[in-house]
Amino acid sequence: MRQRNNAFKEVRYKAAQEALAGIKVGVLARKYEVAPKTIRNWVKEFQETFGEDAVPTIDERLDDAKRLAELEEQYNQALKALGEKELENKVLRELVKKINPASTTDLTLHKRSSSRDTR
Repeated sequence: MRQRNNAFKEVRYKAAQEALAGIKVGVLARKYEVAPKTIRNWVKEFQETFGEDAVPTIDERLDDAKRLAELEEQYNQALKALGEKELENKVLRELVKKINPASTTDLTLHKRSSSRDTR
């Protein structure tokens, strides 16, 4: 029973926040299938519980939107850099797997010359 009450409170608070954000009470009443008066009561209850400052101002929402856009841009750049690094790693792994003919000839020449020096 307590979980149901908490879920119902969350729905009421969400509806109240939407109303305080500027969505018309009539639209919310249709959305939540309640009377407009009920939405107004939920708004009053929300304001009494959380105070007038519970809903961010337009400036705060704009600042949050700008910050979110910046974070998304940084995230996309980080993903791109990560992809490039993964590609580099893949290429380097492939190069390590391949046998380089020049390096093997250098090794054999080095071994031959070192064995001649010991004689």
